[in-house]
Amino acid sequence: MKRAVKGFLDFVREQGVVGLAIGFILGGAVSKVVSALVTDIINPIISFLIGSNEGLKETHIALGDAKIMWGDFLSVIIDFLIIAAVIYFGFKGLGLDKLDKKKEK
Repeated sequence: MKRAVKGFLDFVREQGVVGLAIGFILGGAVSKVVSALVTDIINPIISFLIGSNEGLKETHIALGDAKIMWGDFLSVIIDFLIIAAVIYFGFKGLGLDKLDKKKEK
């Protein structure tokens, strides 16, 4: 039994499953906080700077009947970049990158 548990733990460490699981969990946990940050703080600041009264998500360019929602797209990009930075620096800052065991050649 002890040998099977050791084999399982070695497999998890060698395959990088710990890092993948932590990234997945952190991504889900941080998503709502970052979305609120972008929606409630960053977007209004950008809207103010570009002189938009309707908010960044509603900012668009009209092409006939079509609307290019560039403000919404910019908001999603900002959201992604903040989530990626938080996960990366959190992962490195906590030293979680050292949990995975390197494969022996």
